[in-house]
Amino acid sequence: MKYYAVAQGRKTGIFTSWPEAQQQVTGFTNAIFKSFKTQQEAEAFLKSPSFSSGSNKGGPGKTGPGKQPKTYPPEETYPAGTIVVYTDGGAIGNPGPGGYGVVIKDIQELSGGYNLTTNNRMELMAVVVALETLKKKTAPIVLHSDSKYVINGLNKGWARNWKKKGWIKSDGNPAMNADIWALLLDLQAGRDITFKWVKGHAGNPLNERCDELANGTARKKDMPDDIGYLKSIGNQTIQYQL
Repeated sequence: MKYYAVAQGRKTGIFTSWPEAQQQVTGFTNAIFKSFKTQQEAEAFLKSPSFSSGSNKGGPGKTGPGKQPKTYPPEETYPAGTIVVYTDGGAIGNPGPGGYGVVIKDIQELSGGYNLTTNNRMELMAVVVALETLKKKTAPIVLHSDSKYVINGLNKGWARNWKKKGWIKSDGNPAMNADIWALLLDLQAGRDITFKWVKGHAGNPLNERCDELANGTARKKDMPDDIGYLKSIGNQTIQYQL
């Protein structure tokens, strides 16, 4: 989850999605903008907008005199019948209120969240929800996530190894989020699923849409508890449920 501070543009202020911020700066002469991980950093930037040499001015490209927004390669194509999925998740404050977003291309959008959770749990939950929704489908699935934690955990076999060792990592410490990893491994088993990393906040419309869904949900009121997270921080009296 990111905060986009626009110090000079059509409309200034802090935005929580790149498409919204992009509308304020694309084609605007001498636009000044930058992305941040926290709202506090974004607010500090607006009070004193400055950049060190070589710093990134915000989103997928700077606009201004002689500058053009970056262009991106077209979306990768897949064989006919392939189900293309994008997922994203995050938490405000980490831990804090969090949400996840799922786009099953040309089929469905999904979102959900909890009142206290973490970035990684929401990234994982987005994948779980996507695969649970598609569990009766037999077509190949290509699932994209901008979380290297998720993609490496699956493609490099980290999660399978943690499970074999009783959810203990190679350094002897407990593996975090074992409850959701266990669900994800079960949903992956025996299915034709390819997991691909995609760069976040880089102009990919489906990734950006997932980010919008996650952000919007994280800001809703009266969301349920993330029981798995509460148990992990010492609340053992509540049973886990999705």
